Amino acid sequence: MATDYIPALLHLGVAVGFAAIALVISVLLGKTGITSKTKDSPYECGMVPVGEAQPRFSVKFYLVAMLFILFDLEIVFMYPWAVVYKTLIADSPVVLLSMLGFVGLLLVGYIYALKKGALDWKN
Repeated sequence: MATDYIPALLHLGVAVGFAAIALVISVLLGKTGITSKTKDSPYECGMVPVGEAQPRFSVKFYLVAMLFILFDLEIVFMYPWAVVYKTLIADSPVVLLSMLGFVGLLLVGYIYALKKGALDWKN
């Protein structure tokens, strides 16, 4: 039983060992740069950087991105089902009913997002 985990532990040991050795070698062989005020300042195409580093974004952008990821991943789960649909439907109609339930849940989530105004760009 314990011998089944030896390959995974060996793989983990090699990965951690490689990372540690790479870090140690980079510290030992790497050059330490001479720092100055000019070298440490950010470069903005020859212009002196003025203002904030990052502009503020509306929360709407993040909300739409989360909804996109949610619905995009759910569609990915439908592809394998669609590929084997003909072979599975011959066995039982439960396969069709389960996918209709899944699509129904997606539709409820989409309608909820619409009702909450998550996709309304004017507000």
